[in-house]
Amino acid sequence: MLSGRLGGHDEPPRILIVDDDPNLLVLLADQLRADGYQIQTARDGDEALRRLKSGWPDLLIIDMMMPRMDGLSLAREIKGRADLPIIVLSAIDAGDSKADLLEEVAEDYVTKPYHYPELRARINRVLRRLGDKVPRQSLVLGPDLTLDLHRREATIGGTDKVALTPTESRLLYALAANIGQTVTTETLLARGWAETEDADPSYVWVTMRRLRQKVERDANRPVHLQTVRGVGYRLVAGADQAAAIDQAAPPASESDTTTDG
Repeated sequence: MLSGRLGGHDEPPRILIVDDDPNLLVLLADQLRADGYQIQTARDGDEALRRLKSGWPDLLIIDMMMPRMDGLSLAREIKGRADLPIIVLSAIDAGDSKADLLEEVAEDYVTKPYHYPELRARINRVLRRLGDKVPRQSLVLGPDLTLDLHRREATIGGTDKVALTPTESRLLYALAANIGQTVTTETLLARGWAETEDADPSYVWVTMRRLRQKVERDANRPVHLQTVRGVGYRLVAGADQAAAIDQAAPPASESDTTTDG
């Protein structure tokens, strides 16, 4: 049973389940309610989008194979409105498909038939990982950078908008929730790749370098995304720019050949 909402709020987490199988909807909703979650259900994408008009859930569980609007189209539509965490629950068990979905729209992927204790554990991990307190409004770090993390978007120089991947957003969430403070590489690794076996710090290094190429005026002399040598990274606003240059060089152990996990 839950003892209050994950992430430090008073209310239990709100979950929207979207699946065209009415038996699964009833069963999973009953299981989650018994564990203290607030549950809404929808039988297709259109109904799910109508549900969102009355308020945003903390997490969505979405089937991929549905009539009228498939789960991927629904997830893309939702992510275009706000960066709500999504767990895919699907009978499709294809490794490449999972990897593509996790990178584009989903926080996790669970294959049907699901084992409820495993699904519950994955829900809790996603909610804890995304429990960082980041304002829903834009985060202005200076005249050259504004972050809209709930829309997975950054604005450079007031005009140029760039899209952020879910992995990049998860790392920025952790940094923005501790703005001006150092977040360890281990913490960022846990935020970005909690479900990835054999993930190593190089995943963080490569993703941070890619982020700098997206959001910094000069990726080689980053102002906002600072490296703290041997420890981790920190996100700073314009007032801290003078201190950024000394800390900005990437650790000597960072590798340009490793790809994001």
